[in-house]
Amino acid sequence: MSLRVLEPGMLSLLQDRGRFGQHGVGLTTGGPLDAEAFLLNQRLLGNPENATAIEISFGGLVLEAECDTSLCVTGASLPLDINGRELPPWEVHPVRAGDRIRLGYSERGCRSYLGVAGGFAIPPMFGSSATVVREGIGGLRGEKLAAGDRLPCASRPAHPGRRLPRAWWPDYADEVTLRVIPGYQVADFPTLQQRRFFSLRWTVGQRSDRMGYRLEGPAITCERQGILSEGICLGAIQVPADGLPIVLLNDRQTIGGYPKIGAALSLDTARLAQLRPGGGVRFRAISPEEAHNALHLARVRLHNAPLEATENRHG
Repeated sequence: MSLRVLEPGMLSLLQDRGRFGQHGVGLTTGGPLDAEAFLLNQRLLGNPENATAIEISFGGLVLEAECDTSLCVTGASLPLDINGRELPPWEVHPVRAGDRIRLGYSERGCRSYLGVAGGFAIPPMFGSSATVVREGIGGLRGEKLAAGDRLPCASRPAHPGRRLPRAWWPDYADEVTLRVIPGYQVADFPTLQQRRFFSLRWTVGQRSDRMGYRLEGPAITCERQGILSEGICLGAIQVPADGLPIVLLNDRQTIGGYPKIGAALSLDTARLAQLRPGGGVRFRAISPEEAHNALHLARVRLHNAPLEATENRHG
């Protein structure tokens, strides 16, 4: 009852929602960089929100089914075929033992999610199956997937076919605006530096990964050179000594001592994580109340997304 990895692609990781409540022992959250695409994948398959799926960065994953199940691919736009037959994303497809599943390389966006009916049966470590390579925990061995790996599937019949209407697919643009809740350290940045931060167009640098996206552009300065290390939240925007912001993501360190101008809304870090190097980033300040409302509205929209029935035939 498994899928066997024939070709792992550039970076394929097993992920559930993430590892929560473990910062006190130095373990970060992990989990899907694009929570919206991940959760829609689970909803299409009828899975619990915390089921384990594969996060595929850029593509190139090839699998062989050793059991009958259903799968769904969401997120970045990349070719999907089963036994050479091209199939649409954002839709549940049946697979049978012996089928070969191939994902090409992304054409727009860079993070995709492949889930199966019932999720992959991966034993949790510290309460989660989320893979964090830097910490060597989660997944199969705390590492990215490799050729020959077998991914156990939960024992569950194939789910009826359904899809997300094309009008509801996210648009992974080449430029995003991140809504930012300014933090208490914003006062350490002179007014002119704050205005530059919020008015400039920044560019995603080559040294961006699951820990954080490093941005390039004119440096900004902070009057405070360093702070005592403190806890770091998802989306925290650090400004190190070189003056170039880093937006911290799921695999961030749990504490740090760089000044932080604020924190990006988690809804927007999901869009940021779909940008490739060279993509554009702008920032817009919002209040905690606006952030709270945006999160609730997004949650309602996610649960109300219309799912259409399909015939679910095996080709």
